[in-house]
Amino acid sequence: MKANQKDFARTAPRAAREARTFFFCGPDESGAHDAAMLIHGLLDNPGERVELVGSELRKDPVRLGDEARSNSLFGDSRHILVRAQGDEAHDAVAGLLGSDVETCPVLIVATGATDKSRTAKLLANRPDALVAMFYPPDLRTVAGAVRTMADGAGLRIDTAVAERIALATGLDTRLARSEVEKLALYLDASPENPRTAQASDLEAIGASTEDDGFAPIVESVLGGRTERVPAELKRMRELGLNPVGLLLAFERRAAQLSALSAHLGPRADVTALIEAEASARRIRWQDKKPLEAQLRRWRGRRLNRLVDKLVSLHQSLLANSQDAELLMAHGLAQIAAAARRSA
Repeated sequence: MKANQKDFARTAPRAAREARTFFFCGPDESGAHDAAMLIHGLLDNPGERVELVGSELRKDPVRLGDEARSNSLFGDSRHILVRAQGDEAHDAVAGLLGSDVETCPVLIVATGATDKSRTAKLLANRPDALVAMFYPPDLRTVAGAVRTMADGAGLRIDTAVAERIALATGLDTRLARSEVEKLALYLDASPENPRTAQASDLEAIGASTEDDGFAPIVESVLGGRTERVPAELKRMRELGLNPVGLLLAFERRAAQLSALSAHLGPRADVTALIEAEASARRIRWQDKKPLEAQLRRWRGRRLNRLVDKLVSLHQSLLANSQDAELLMAHGLAQIAAAARRSA
């Protein structure tokens, strides 16, 4: 089976029933991720999630088949989520397809791959597999998705507010969902208690990072300056900075990096891009140096995982408000360590 963003919603229920291997690809990383999560929600009994990365499977392709078959051997329901770059999982998928034992569902989100890649060609013509290709969405499409998210959260928003959220999150639906959740929390909205959100409400939850003193910790963490992070976390506690507000600053920077990365491409000049964006006044001159350093660290699969980490952290903060400061400190320390390793 094959699908793209236009027909995926229609194809997804059938694919969730009939397919065992799913390959989500294309230049829209957030669309591919959202599609994987939709399939997960449609699976009859997804069970435990086992997460693997493509670099591991490239070194040990047999592992995917072993993990997928263990579902049948021990009777425990599970599904596998693979985050890969390009065709890293090709050999592992080839081995998986050669198995005579029924396997658990395998969902592969492949950054940098297309429906013409070698892995996609292994799966495209099989009735027990799905290849879904996602292109970068336009503003209208993401704004529509934002309004759908808002409806589910009990928020009534007009097109102008939906477009502001879409633009503020770099057309990344994962970050947009976090923004909608925060707006619903701010207005105490729910499906049973719907509220109308105005532009002023967005402004109320979207104070600039500089005004709130967020910028230094954002630059330290995303820049991999682990020696500065303890002092910044101490400052966060002493100033009483709101953990959710601080996290939103990270989400906005991640959205900005996603937008820049989309313009950059795989081999473009980072310095030249930042200079061009600054000359066009799309970024501020004082952000040039940190953005250049961060874009060199957070691109492709690493940037995708950063966004996932921020979304997961946001959900944890909302679900455990009494431990928000501790959760935030732990999450930021992990991100800073990852940034330092990528230097």
